[in-house]
Amino acid sequence: MKTQEDDLLEYDEDDAVAFILDFIPAEAKERISDDKIEYVLDVVYEYYDEKGLIDEDSTEEASIDEEDMFKYILKCSKKDKMDIQEEDVQLILDGEFEYGKSLGIYRDEEEE
Repeated sequence: MKTQEDDLLEYDEDDAVAFILDFIPAEAKERISDDKIEYVLDVVYEYYDEKGLIDEDSTEEASIDEEDMFKYILKCSKKDKMDIQEEDVQLILDGEFEYGKSLGIYRDEEEE
């Protein structure tokens, strides 16, 4: 039987970037580069770590405050002088969520 831990081992950042690039609308691809996607993914992991949401010894599900995470990413992007629009951050997050769902890492709250 496949465990949530197995799913986490399958998460590949390069695959995630490629998935997100396929997910975002064509008009956004002119603004959103691989580097911007990688930056947002890195900040997401920083957020998870800072909030104690990453525990490699646990398979317990964590609830993520999406609004708080979004604000955290925007704050970091301003501090790091990343030229990334709010709507692009949201598109990247939506794509990352869909990638995670495709691996079984995330679930829609309605499915619970």
